[in-house]
Formats: sequence, C-alpha cells, structure tokens
Amino acid sequence: MLQTERVDKLSGKSGTMSDQTTEPADFVSLYRRAFEEFGRSALWSSRPLPDPTPADALAITASLRVEGDLKARRLAEQIERACRAAI
Repeated sequence: MLQTERVDKLSGKSGTMSDQTTEPADFVSLYRRAFEEFGRSALWSSRPLPDPTPADALAITASLRVEGDLKARRLAEQIERACRAAI
C-alpha cells in the first residue's frame, strides 16, 4: 500500500495519509457530544449520566444508529472505537 507524506498546515507535523487528522477523543467527551447534538432527535429515551462508563457509552450507540442520521451513525462508530481503546 502506497502512503503519501503530508504536512498538517496548522501544526506543521508530518505524517502519512492513513493518520487521523485529529487526536482520538475519549468516550466521555463523545458521549456528552452525542447528547448535545442528538439528544432530542436520537437519544430522546435516554438520560445523560454525569460519569458514564464505557458500557454506558456503548448503550447509546444503537439509538444513534437507528434514530439518528449519518452524522449520528458516524458518532456512534467513534464512540465504539473510543470504548475499545479505553478497555
């Protein structure tokens, strides 16, 4: 697989195209973001917890996928990756 070298214009750091453009967020911040962005539309049957565990964060991903739009689905995928990384 050919990888192209790139330089991030804001940070000046170089990396490969396969690198993510931003640092991976932790599951707690993604959990809170899910309620901020999709609480009324996709998470209407859930209440945000003050100190969610990875299991709590994973529990909302099904609702994000079923009740939400494409942005909600992508956020669900990010939450799942962050929870796997936290374990």
